[in-house]
Amino acid sequence: MFRSLRRALCAAAAALLIPLAGVHTAHAAEAPGAGYWHTSGRQILDAAGQPVRIAGINWFGFETGNYVVHGLWSRDYKSMIDQMKSLGYNTIRLPYSDDIFKSTTVPNSIDFSSGKNADLQGLSSLGVLDKIVSYAGQDGLKVILDRHRPDSGGQSALWYTSAVPESTWIANLKSLAARYDGQDTVIGIDLHNEPHDPACWGCGDTATDWRLAAQRAGNAVLSVNPDLLIFVEGVQTYNGVSGWWGGNLMGVAQYPVQLDVANRVVYSAHDYATSVAQQSWFSDPSFPDNMPGVWDKYWGYIFKQNIAPVWVGEFGTTLQSTVDQKWLAALVSYLRPTSTYGADSFHWTFWSWNPNSGDTGGILKDDWATVDTVKDGYLASIKAPGFPSTGAGGGDDGGGSTASCSAVYTVSSDWGSGFNAQVSVTNTGTTALKSWQVTWTWSGSQQITNMWNATYAQTGATVTASNADHNGAVAVDGSASFGFGGAPGGGGVPVVSCAAA
Repeated sequence: MFRSLRRALCAAAAALLIPLAGVHTAHAAEAPGAGYWHTSGRQILDAAGQPVRIAGINWFGFETGNYVVHGLWSRDYKSMIDQMKSLGYNTIRLPYSDDIFKSTTVPNSIDFSSGKNADLQGLSSLGVLDKIVSYAGQDGLKVILDRHRPDSGGQSALWYTSAVPESTWIANLKSLAARYDGQDTVIGIDLHNEPHDPACWGCGDTATDWRLAAQRAGNAVLSVNPDLLIFVEGVQTYNGVSGWWGGNLMGVAQYPVQLDVANRVVYSAHDYATSVAQQSWFSDPSFPDNMPGVWDKYWGYIFKQNIAPVWVGEFGTTLQSTVDQKWLAALVSYLRPTSTYGADSFHWTFWSWNPNSGDTGGILKDDWATVDTVKDGYLASIKAPGFPSTGAGGGDDGGGSTASCSAVYTVSSDWGSGFNAQVSVTNTGTTALKSWQVTWTWSGSQQITNMWNATYAQTGATVTASNADHNGAVAVDGSASFGFGGAPGGGGVPVVSCAAA
C-alpha cells in the first residue's frame, strides 16, 4: 500500500466509552489458543494442536511521532482493548518503528485526566507496550508486533536505510523476542511492513532480496525465542508482475522462506480498495467476480496448495464507493466464513481500529468511541472465537508481573500555606495485592505534615508512601486510598508510580 497516501492524522474529539461487556467463549481449559502456536500445512495450531484463527485489528501509533498507540488522547487504553474484545476481535497487530528503542524517545499525547491511563505515567514507549500486551493477554487477545518503519518519518521500501542499518533492525527484533520470551500473548513478529520496489523475492542480491533478509531476521528472532511465529510479507513486483506493496507472494512457490526452526512461517499479504489506490482489476468488466482469481495468483494459492498459513495483515477501505463495497464483500467471502470452515481459513487483521487513517478510516469513528457498525458488520462472518486469558505481563519496563497497581493523586483543598491531598491505589493486575507502595517527587518545597491510612518516608522532594496494616490487601480491580496534609501550598500534581507485591 502506498504509505504516503495513508496516515493523514486528524484531531480527535475527547470521548470516553464505558467498556462493553466481553464476549464469553468456551471454558479456558477447553478453548483453543493456549500457549505458543505453530504451523501445520495451511493451519496455525495452538500448543495442544488445536487449530486457531487470527481475526483481529490494527491499532497504529507506535510507528508515528507519538511513539504510542493513537487515541490515548481521548480514552483509557484498557477501555479500548475491552471494546475490541466486545466486538469479537481476538488479535491486535501493533505497528512500531525502531525509534521506540532509543533512550531519548518519550511517548506523547496521552491523557491522564480523570484517572485515564494512570498506570502509563512516566513509562517509556516500550513500557507502554508492556502494559498493552499485559492487558490484552488478560482479555484473551493475542498480539502481533509489526516492525512497520525504520523511523517515525515514513515507510521504507527496504528493511534498512542509511540511518537504520540491517544490524539495528535485527538487534531490535531480537530485543523484542527476548523481552516477551515466555509471554505467549505475543504470538509472533511481522518482520517488516510492505517491502516494495526495489525489494525483490528470490533474486539473490542480499541488498534487495527480501526473502533472504526475512530468513536472516527470522532465524535471529528464533535464536532468542524459538516459539514465536515469523510473519513474512510479500513484495510489490515479482517477475515483472506488480501488485500492492507487501501484497505479492508469487515468489513463495519457487523460493519459500526456510528457517532453522520448522513450522514457524506465516505468509502475510496486504490488499486494499480504490480509496487507497486504483488497480487494473477494479476496472475489469468482470469485477468483482474476477477478484478470487487475482487473490489466488498473488497469495491465495499458498493456502489452497497447503504450503503454509496466509494472514492478510492489512485490508481496509472508507467504503464510500460502490466498487469498494463490492471489493470488501468479495474479500470477506474469499477469506472463508468461520461458521462454515472454522479455523481452516485465512487469517486477518483489519486496517484499522484508528479513525485517523486518511484513506481508509477505521472501525471507530472520529470521536474514538462510536463504532462504524456498517464497516464492522462486513467482518461479522469472519470473526472468530477469542482465546484463554494469559494474565501475562510485559518486559523490563513495568510489566512482567501479575501483581501491579496504579495510583491517582488528587489535591482536595489548597489554601496557599498548606493543602490536603488524596491518593487512590487500584489493583491493575491479575492477582490480589498483599501490599503496595506509592512514590512521587514534588517540583517545589512541599513537606508532609501528617498522613492517614498509610505510612511514609520523605527524602528531599521525594515521598514514598506504604500501605497501612488494614489496607495493603487489595482484590483484583479493587482500590484503596490514603490522604495527607502538606505545606506550603500543593502546587502542581506530581507524577506518581505504584509498586505492588
